[in-house]
Amino acid sequence: MSGTTGGNTGTNRTNKDARSRADRVISRRRAAALPAVAAVLTLALALAGCDSGSGPADGSRLPESRTSTATATPPPPETATSSPAAGQGTIPARLEADGTTVTVGDPAAPHTLTVVEDPRCPYCERFEQANAARIQELEKAGTIRVQYTFASFLDQSLGGGGSKRAVNALRAALGTDGHGSGFVTLHTLVYEYQPNENSDGFTADFLLELAGKVPGLRSAAFDAAVRGQTYASFVTASESAFTKSGASGTPVVKIDGDNVSGQDGVSTAAGFDKLLAGHGVS
Repeated sequence: MSGTTGGNTGTNRTNKDARSRADRVISRRRAAALPAVAAVLTLALALAGCDSGSGPADGSRLPESRTSTATATPPPPETATSSPAAGQGTIPARLEADGTTVTVGDPAAPHTLTVVEDPRCPYCERFEQANAARIQELEKAGTIRVQYTFASFLDQSLGGGGSKRAVNALRAALGTDGHGSGFVTLHTLVYEYQPNENSDGFTADFLLELAGKVPGLRSAAFDAAVRGQTYASFVTASESAFTKSGASGTPVVKIDGDNVSGQDGVSTAAGFDKLLAGHGVS
């Protein structure tokens, strides 16, 4: 009996050792797989966008660090100079004859960047924060002109009116004649300090606070236009133009008519620069 017991003990120990080694192998394989899984998830986020039917196109939310607060990101203090929007040179902006397209840059530029955005869309924020500086550099050099169309479907998807208020404010920045030097800087600030999309944080007060950081933009007429939704017809027409275009979400990004929205490089400075170079933009 004692020999049998010793044999069983040795067998149990052997089985435990084998299971332990197997567990270690599985753990190592799982650890090795994590970077690949993370890369797939990152690519999925990069390729996703805000869907006109239900918010983010993949049905997901952004990471917790992006959505943990329901309040708007405070704009910089009056004396701030570190903002990417600070110190921008005057880049011409104008409303085109179609009544919805806003063109920024030299109309004779050899390349055209077409961008469709919803101010509440976090993927538009990602695109702008990664690439705004490069785009403005190319605008100033006369290399590209950017043609914007602004959607506001997220108000219907998520509730509220923040997208419409922000689009109205951007139109107000063009002035009554459709030309305004403050548009580019206000547009940059809208995405630099974009509230959480679920908070409906683009209130009139918040937009006016942002506009206060744009030299010469605030005036009694501008403030009244923001608070009174003076350009509501522009907002409606712009959303209609987005719908008629057949796009299902934002951002839509085209380089000389070639849609590059679904490519992961759109959301990173290096990737977008590579896409531009591939279209002869440098």
